[in-house]
Amino acid sequence: MIKHPAYLKKGDTIGIVCPAGYMALEKVETCINTLQDWGFQVKIGKTVGSDSTTYFSGTDEERLSDLQTMMDDDDVNAVLFGRGGYGMGRIIDQIDFKKFKDNPKWLIGYSDITILHSHLFSNYYISSIHAPMAAAFNDGGNKNEFVLSLRNVLLGKKIKYSCPVHEFNKKGEAIGELVGGNLALLAHSIGTGSDIKTKGKILFIEDIGEQSYNIDRMFYQLKRSRKLSKLAGLIIGGFTDVKDTERPFGKNAYEIIKDIISEYDYPVCFDFPVSHTDRNYALKIGIGYKLKVGKSKVVLEE
Repeated sequence: MIKHPAYLKKGDTIGIVCPAGYMALEKVETCINTLQDWGFQVKIGKTVGSDSTTYFSGTDEERLSDLQTMMDDDDVNAVLFGRGGYGMGRIIDQIDFKKFKDNPKWLIGYSDITILHSHLFSNYYISSIHAPMAAAFNDGGNKNEFVLSLRNVLLGKKIKYSCPVHEFNKKGEAIGELVGGNLALLAHSIGTGSDIKTKGKILFIEDIGEQSYNIDRMFYQLKRSRKLSKLAGLIIGGFTDVKDTERPFGKNAYEIIKDIISEYDYPVCFDFPVSHTDRNYALKIGIGYKLKVGKSKVVLEE
């Protein structure tokens, strides 16, 4: 059975760290203020607004230490990541989960954080939250339904999301544990200690800034490794800022995916609000969901 961290209550503490790319402290201020308005206390890690001069928020050792400290801190009830980018894969095998697995807390993020979600689920069967990070609170984002969905999840409210139909959808109903995240990270995790088993699962996938041919290549990697063949259902989120080669690939992201999965008969939803844009609902990894892909709308609920 999935290990389910305790939901939060007013007065609980949320830690914020940056285990990958650098993030200036001022970019986190709106998030801090909003979390406090929600009734939580906030603890800031050393990697937030650090004195790093490189792409990363610190050395591998500094980022590992900051994350480990937050994960093991008895006074911290959840950990929200400031941003993703790249870097989690460099430290994932050095994280000590000994204390965490006995007393898990919610780890919250997406993009590069996908590898942590997958690692937690595949190795320790612990649930985590794929959701907007600190940067999403800026520019009025703290008031949109997607950031607010994170508050609802943290407080233990049942999830039920809906979205319009897409012409590429495959109608049907599926029940299964929800897994997934960023396509590039899922593909790169295959064959590692963070690889996920997808048989009987509802898989969700999104990405940003990829070349069309690379989307094709990574989906074939999932297909060839049998990650797509025995799913309960498939959710395709946003594929934003997709680039094309000088000589056109000939298909957009959704057309590429549609053709690769054409042989499978499980329900599929395209353009679900999980993405690198502000359309990014909070989703609990490893929790059982029901996916209904109908004629007039799509519904995903616990």
